[in-house]
Amino acid sequence: MHYRVFYLFDRSGDAISSASAVEMSARAICEQLLPRLQTEDDYLGLIDTQESILQILYEPSEHRYWVELPVDAAKASYGRYMGIDALREFILTLPEVFEREAIPGLEYRPW
Repeated sequence: MHYRVFYLFDRSGDAISSASAVEMSARAICEQLLPRLQTEDDYLGLIDTQESILQILYEPSEHRYWVELPVDAAKASYGRYMGIDALREFILTLPEVFEREAIPGLEYRPW
């Protein structure tokens, strides 16, 4: 599966905005981008075919990732924490369209 991606890797200063997102396969995302999430300011966003966004943020102090589906109108998101192995498996099995029902264990979090 392919998605459009955007990101910010604070340490290196590499960034691509959501307006300039580039297409990548799920495997390439796992191999090339996940390892670059290293600081709390880093993030990775995936855009599906329906323009829905899935965001991934790293929490270095806990060695875990927050994976969320933002709901801009509600100023909130549905998300959950994952370890790196679960996150890789998750990305490799993502559906074509991101839907809350397809991602188990999400919690509602206001911004």
